[in-house]
Amino acid sequence: MEIFVYSTKKEASKAAAEKAKQILIKTIDEKGEATFVVATGASQLNFLEVLTSFDSIDWSKTTMFHLDEYIGISEDHPASFRRYLKENFISKVNKIGEIHLINGNTDPEKECKRLNKIIKDKIIDISFVGIGENGHIAFNEPPADFDTDDPFIIVELDDKSKMQQVGEGWFNSIEEVPSKAITMSVKQIMKSKNIICTVPDQRKAQAVKNCFGSSEITPNCPASVLKEHKNAFVYLDQGSASLLFKKSNRIFRSS
Repeated sequence: MEIFVYSTKKEASKAAAEKAKQILIKTIDEKGEATFVVATGASQLNFLEVLTSFDSIDWSKTTMFHLDEYIGISEDHPASFRRYLKENFISKVNKIGEIHLINGNTDPEKECKRLNKIIKDKIIDISFVGIGENGHIAFNEPPADFDTDDPFIIVELDDKSKMQQVGEGWFNSIEEVPSKAITMSVKQIMKSKNIICTVPDQRKAQAVKNCFGSSEITPNCPASVLKEHKNAFVYLDQGSASLLFKKSNRIFRSS
């Protein structure tokens, strides 16, 4: 794992997007195609804005998977991750070869089986992720299941995670936030050949410290598992890195 710290959110997001572009282009050049996973949320907006601005990525040669989705809300709900991806990513790039979105408004067990069948033989070349204020990666809440081999699983959302969604403006109250979600599992995320993790804002500083501030890897800080990945690249701004580093453009490498 490598951590990069930049002065601002936009600088960190731009650097993350540049790295993602390099990996995607290199993979397509070498294999003729690339498979990627994309996250959602406020932390990813700047990253996706830059990534979709590049003309040099041939998205028609890519396959896209969706990281997580609430159970029980329709695609037209303001907080729907399918809606978010269509508005902030899919509609802004040339046609993606294959798109596999999570339908959270159907039978969740059947949806997991459907997605697991599709992804089981796929090699994921790169995953774009963030981490939550409680240290979750995707919707793998603490204590996360580090052992399941299922690519997509059903999880319960904890109250801190729900409050983050309210704080970001996706819901008006904690009561409106769904109690469950479908998420890509930790093991499946870690199978990615490369991981780009973009984590801006002061409100993420404690989670960043908890996950990356020591050598400990624990389900209680789910994103700490990224320290085991040799091609995980974490991009922070001064706010999110404030409990780790004080200077900008610092680089930290972990195993």
